[in-house]
Amino acid sequence: MIYELAEKAQKAVENKCDAYEIYIDESRLIELDSKQDELNFAKEEIEQGIGIRVIKDNKIGFAFTSNLDKITETGTQAIENAKLNKQDENYAFSEVEKVVDVKKVYDKKFNDLDLDESVDFLKNVISIASDSGCEITGSGFSASEGRSLIINSNGVSIEDEGTGFGIGLSVTIQKDGKIATAYNSQSSRFFDLDGEKLANDVCNLAKSSLDTKPIETNDYSVVLDYYAATGLLQTFMSAFNGENVMRGRSILKGKIGTEIANPTLSIIDNPLLEKGMVSSKCDGEGSVSQKTDLIKDGVLNSFIYDIYTANKENVKTTSNGYRGSYLSTPMISPTNLEFKFSEMKDLEEIKKGVLTTSVLGAHTANPISGDFSVEASNAFKIENGELTDPINKAMISGNIFEIMKKVEGLNTEIKQYGSFIIPKLLVHDLRVVGQN
Repeated sequence: MIYELAEKAQKAVENKCDAYEIYIDESRLIELDSKQDELNFAKEEIEQGIGIRVIKDNKIGFAFTSNLDKITETGTQAIENAKLNKQDENYAFSEVEKVVDVKKVYDKKFNDLDLDESVDFLKNVISIASDSGCEITGSGFSASEGRSLIINSNGVSIEDEGTGFGIGLSVTIQKDGKIATAYNSQSSRFFDLDGEKLANDVCNLAKSSLDTKPIETNDYSVVLDYYAATGLLQTFMSAFNGENVMRGRSILKGKIGTEIANPTLSIIDNPLLEKGMVSSKCDGEGSVSQKTDLIKDGVLNSFIYDIYTANKENVKTTSNGYRGSYLSTPMISPTNLEFKFSEMKDLEEIKKGVLTTSVLGAHTANPISGDFSVEASNAFKIENGELTDPINKAMISGNIFEIMKKVEGLNTEIKQYGSFIIPKLLVHDLRVVGQN
């Protein structure tokens, strides 16, 4: 069926433009949400659509539709839309290259999963958390299956598929007039989520955050737990976006070959990672997936590009032109970002420090300068290698680009949150401003 749709689109545009690209997307989704401990939203949907891009006279046009009876009209609209754009010789579509299979990105269990089983799974997580004495403020579960086909006038034809599962839980707890909250989530390509562990971990975090103590303003060794780390790393990674570099919006412009991070750190953009949440055979414009060493032993090695930006910069695409669905055109985006440290530190080595589970306000960090000031959330004192008192409100401030020059990996489990595959991170001499 999917190839028949592609063939119909081809016929609509192939003799009316200089080059074409057809992207077909099919998805099935189960999504649940609760408000407090009551399920208040549930949906099961199937979506299919097609996006068509064409190049004519060095102008690019795009149109999309979910009405599969209007594919011919959509192709015509893409050609008409091209006439409205400016000429640019850097527009191009992907070329044929050898495709590498990606392993462990599809779980056949999805085919047997229904709404009732999903509801039971989420209700069980809510029940465990409630039985632990926590009040649920919100929770959610999702399961999705996606298939895509991309073909173009250069002979590219790549079909891809994958599944994804996720669960999140937020709780609050009150005791003796004191209140604490906590949140965590899990995601996987497979329906192997451990809802019981999630519920217990979130409740234990909330309970241990209750009896807070003030902390003295000072420079500390700060452990960034997974959420805290990913919040700040978003700003750092935006500087690797080839478009930001090209437009002068990246502090890393002109620094290829320069040491910009701790020499123990290497960062790899890896869309071929087994079981990776952002793994795929190709990107959203049909460029075959490849690993890219962004930082190698602390030295800046590469930025990430889609075809258009790579052509403008006279480099090769890194296969990072991704799109959310048939509704959109490709945009530069990272895949699985592996943070690999050649040496790891132990918590026991920290004599006086702070661990923060997450940070509030990371989105306010300056993406060009890297300066940030965030509120520590579910934070704890570290004394002689052990977590002790939970901390009252505290602000953490610094510069993400300076932090990366001395960041270390903590000897903890490697986890994937969003694009980031990281251990907990350790940064020395970070300013913590205590608040009563």
